[in-house]
Amino acid sequence: MTLLRMDKAPKSSDPLLEWLSVGPREVLEAGTFKRMIAIERKRTERSKEPFLLMLLQAGSHQSSEKTGKLLDNILSVLLLSIRETDVIGWYTDRTTGGVMFTGLKGNDKNSILSVILGKVSATLRAQLTSDHLSQVSVSFHFFPDDWDHDNAGRPSNPSLYPDLLSPENGRYSLLPIKQVMDIVGSALILILCAPLLLIIALAIKATSKGPVLFRQQRVGQYGQCFTFLKFRSMHTDNDHSVHKEYVTKLIAGRTEHKPSNGNVNCVYKLTNDTRITRVGKFLRRTSLDELPQLVNVLKGDMSLVGPRPAIPYEFAAYQTWHRRRVLEVKPGITGLWQVSGRSSVKFDEMVRLDLRYATSWSPWLDFKILMRTPRAVIGGAGAC
Repeated sequence: MTLLRMDKAPKSSDPLLEWLSVGPREVLEAGTFKRMIAIERKRTERSKEPFLLMLLQAGSHQSSEKTGKLLDNILSVLLLSIRETDVIGWYTDRTTGGVMFTGLKGNDKNSILSVILGKVSATLRAQLTSDHLSQVSVSFHFFPDDWDHDNAGRPSNPSLYPDLLSPENGRYSLLPIKQVMDIVGSALILILCAPLLLIIALAIKATSKGPVLFRQQRVGQYGQCFTFLKFRSMHTDNDHSVHKEYVTKLIAGRTEHKPSNGNVNCVYKLTNDTRITRVGKFLRRTSLDELPQLVNVLKGDMSLVGPRPAIPYEFAAYQTWHRRRVLEVKPGITGLWQVSGRSSVKFDEMVRLDLRYATSWSPWLDFKILMRTPRAVIGGAGAC
């Protein structure tokens, strides 16, 4: 016998209200349960209280009908034993069930897991036969999770991000439009700027030793690294420890308010950097060093509009909530940060602008940002 209700409350656009409308003692459908995981991630980012996601999956040798019925029984049993603050539902319809144990205290994952595993095991053994239990595999997933910095920086546990890997919001249908804008726009700009690109390349070669292009690993969407292109604006064989130290302080909010070359808006960027060449200073001030990133856009690593891609050592210093800026959308050449002050805003404010864009982007917003970018570049707001 299952405790799932057949009379569902009216749908709500807010997954939290939708969950509350049917009561906390219900097994949620897959879409709502995954949205609740996303909400709980954001709550954990602020509260610092971790949560544990438990997934239950029946053996693949069974028919889908038997699998669904078995998991129905298991979820019904667990429904009677979990706290009202915990959330239970289908992670994948009729094949994988899940329970979120929320608001956990302490950081000792082994102790938390031991207590929960003991309670869950005792509950299931008391209600189900050993034959049924042997057909089910159980896995546990903590959030905040550890990101695998040795494997391109991507999340080490994709199970905690089902909403990102299979988005179901309305903007997902607009992605093809964004992709067309990226391909057509980047190709057109490269063709129109071909003479300028050649002049810049010759100027770099004539004034300093080294390659024309600067290549660097950057963290893109979902934490996947890619080779990032810029016109080289620095001397070769530089020590990057100075920049790494500065970025770490910037993220921690320990940088000082310093104008540069009379530009009072440029306050949160490394200034008077002796590693930069004479041509490089001009390229950076005019943002012409960014033009080769149009190739990254054509390759699909970046978009014309989006958050700036992070350097791996920058990403390693992120707080948990900062990570969302590299999860939800592709990195871009320009974005809300670039047209809203650039280096004149603190790092946390830059992240908030990126997250605001990630949750509200549209082709029309991209177009407006692109139209505002030349003015921001010419005005030099925040450029050093």
